[in-house]
Amino acid sequence: MLDGLAAVAPGKPLREGLDRILQAGMGALIVVGDGPEVLNICSGGFLLDAAFSPQRLSELAKMDGAIILASDASRIARANVHLVPNPNTPTSETGTRHRTAERVARSIHVPVISVSEDMQIIAVYVGDEKHPLEPIPRLLNRANTALQTLERYKNRLDEVSANLSALEVEDLVTVRDVVVVLQRIEMVMRIAEEIEHDIIELGVDGRLVKLQLEEVMGGVEDERRLVIRDYFHEDVSWHLDEAMAVLTGFDTDDLLDLKMVADVLHLPGGAIDLDAGLQPKGYRLLARIPRLPESIIEHIVERFGILSKIMRATIDDLDEVEGVGETRARAIKEGLSRLAEASILDRYS
Repeated sequence: MLDGLAAVAPGKPLREGLDRILQAGMGALIVVGDGPEVLNICSGGFLLDAAFSPQRLSELAKMDGAIILASDASRIARANVHLVPNPNTPTSETGTRHRTAERVARSIHVPVISVSEDMQIIAVYVGDEKHPLEPIPRLLNRANTALQTLERYKNRLDEVSANLSALEVEDLVTVRDVVVVLQRIEMVMRIAEEIEHDIIELGVDGRLVKLQLEEVMGGVEDERRLVIRDYFHEDVSWHLDEAMAVLTGFDTDDLLDLKMVADVLHLPGGAIDLDAGLQPKGYRLLARIPRLPESIIEHIVERFGILSKIMRATIDDLDEVEGVGETRARAIKEGLSRLAEASILDRYS
């Protein structure tokens, strides 16, 4: 569906053609795809194989039949076609054009676009989904409102993330502290995903919204991965990818259940005590040191095991780690000291 919406977004030639059809007070049925499965349900009409243009599309819409486009909408393959999908395919639509559009989309899984002459609505059908295109001003208002909500949630995420950093430095982290951060990260990412869908539908009109979203979301996905790496327990059947996939797959009720989110960490011992202490491995804080490659972070964590030991390590200890060297060891030591000082000041200020 997102690919289908991207094809009819403002700024695309296909959208210009659809708007011309609406402005002329006409209807249309357009199939985006000319593979064998599409041709098998086509009857009559005539072969065009002409380059696509909005003007040609609107002219061809004056005929009653469907229009068949290439899969990338770059060419008009056929016009005035009678579509004959499986009549046993269920449909909830009532109008002839819309019933045909829904049956075709469900039968052969290609994007089908229906332009309603009476209701002045453009609808995209893909599989079992139907998405009526909304007016651009309404989409922009919705995206801007969602951005304001996202910024509030991101500010709260920054607070709990800074609190976790201070607790890590002081070696006072509990399961609850980690789970709250993961919960907030996932909430922020879900709001951002909704905005991304609006941006796709907005096309060229969503450029400013996209820039704002990228600014707000900078580093959030990396933060989620690093938090999970710091605390989850890996075994043969449970890796980082599985943990992240399970967290992403939670519905809203599961996400609000702290113990369900804690299950993602696959902590040893079975029963989850939210107030039990945890020790981070150190991936998250080390990643905040400038110009420190991920491979070096891996070697440091592999050598020391937990953050508290990394914090206590001397420059000589760090120098012994593969790939570090004296200059980088000094930078790591100073960087961790600055991070620790800043985190504690933020926590108690």
